[in-house]
Amino acid sequence: MSQQSVYLDYAATTPVDPRVAELMARHLTLEGTFANPASRSHMSGWLAEQAVEMGRRQVADLIGADPREIVWTSGATEADNLALTGYLRANRERGRHLVTSTIEHKAIVDTAKALEAEGFDVTWLTPDPDGRISGETLQAALRSDTVLVSLMAVNNELGTINDIATLGAIAQQHGAAFHVDAAQAAGKIALDVSTLPVDMMSFSAHKLYGPKGIGALFVRRGTRVEALIHGGGHERGMRSGTLPTHQIVGMGQAFALALDEREQDTGHITALRERFLAGLDGLPGVHINGAAAKSVPNIVNLGFDGIDGESLLMALRKLAVSTGSACNSASVDPSYVLLDIGVPRERALASIRFSFGRFTTEDDIDTAVSELRQALTALRY
Repeated sequence: MSQQSVYLDYAATTPVDPRVAELMARHLTLEGTFANPASRSHMSGWLAEQAVEMGRRQVADLIGADPREIVWTSGATEADNLALTGYLRANRERGRHLVTSTIEHKAIVDTAKALEAEGFDVTWLTPDPDGRISGETLQAALRSDTVLVSLMAVNNELGTINDIATLGAIAQQHGAAFHVDAAQAAGKIALDVSTLPVDMMSFSAHKLYGPKGIGALFVRRGTRVEALIHGGGHERGMRSGTLPTHQIVGMGQAFALALDEREQDTGHITALRERFLAGLDGLPGVHINGAAAKSVPNIVNLGFDGIDGESLLMALRKLAVSTGSACNSASVDPSYVLLDIGVPRERALASIRFSFGRFTTEDDIDTAVSELRQALTALRY
């Protein structure tokens, strides 16, 4: 890579897989399939539409969906906004109550707060200390006017996995729709909406070796969602706008590779995680934030006792790592996710998320372990 640092921030974004980039390039120029996929009066437009529909099928195949249930968006943030705001507005005559949690991604948290200002009622669930939402907690929050539950599959800071099958069944039994933010889950855990009780699910390409600026929302057939973007009636009337063919084929190819290579990627990343944690074994005052046994292997969130977080980050200048979600990195406050699972403020300020990926090597891990050991020794003694 061109940077001098070892990149261990895959949860923030992944590099585009070269196989994805190569395919995208063939959908940009005059010699390629560049036309507007909505232009159905000539062959160039038909070919672009065909490429878009191939991408739609590839995304659907990863999660066991019908391609007609995939709605293109600009990313998971827009997909989350469309799911929450679009669904609640379309179904407000049934009720105005939303249930979500305090440790969701900002795309959910801020959307829910905006809906509160709009007159909807939101119940904020508190996670267990391991960073997961229990079925009992959800059950206790449901009301007669609850129409939507939104809970993430994998937490973007902790890597902890929610039992979405159980949570969805509880929402379904109550008669509420269930939305899942799966931006960090796609390609990491099995997702099959043909069996999961999920009505809507959000995805982003750039978390899975695809390009930034493209995402999707799975909307189960029969689910009513009001459009937030108008102007042409694209995507079954749910999201207007000219479709970016090159980005869509990139997302489709990335999801197809994830389907074919998930077992290989998981094995590789699990081995890296074990090597990383083994390399830190014996260091005092090091804590894993969240439930290590119920997490995806690519995210490790560590808290360090007796260390100033900013000083630690400065000492780790050879590593590209994060103190939390990239969407909240401008804040000087500790991660709200860590505080809400009960991590003491001082440790939360000295916590770092390490995240690995397809292109992380054993040498990268060994460098990270060496740098971290040196930094902790220097800052403590």
